[in-house]
Amino acid sequence: MPYIADRVQETTATTGTGAVTLAGAVTGYRTFAAGFPGGACIVQYLLVSGAAWEVGTGTFNGTTLLTRDTVQSSSNSNNLVSLSGTSNVFCTAGAELLNNAGRGALVAAISGLAMP
Repeated sequence: MPYIADRVQETTATTGTGAVTLAGAVTGYRTFAAGFPGGACIVQYLLVSGAAWEVGTGTFNGTTLLTRDTVQSSSNSNNLVSLSGTSNVFCTAGAELLNNAGRGALVAAISGLAMP
């Protein structure tokens, strides 16, 4: 299950479609390392590079590297986008994660299970 954290946004100078090296928090935001102090984990992310964007699930290594594992949606027909110049990387809850959470609550309610 991917994790999300509040107010996490960093810049990156990474280019291409590979792993992203995080370069520091945008003013007013936290780094991924501050948002996930437990270290390496699976996270939900949003990448914005000019007009290109990508929402996916990736592996954060606990310091400065985010591997782009699965793309849920993107401006490139739901494929990896090619980063160019300075881009922004956010931690966010993608629609797929939120929709699945809602389905789980519905199934529990139909089954008569109490949700915390």
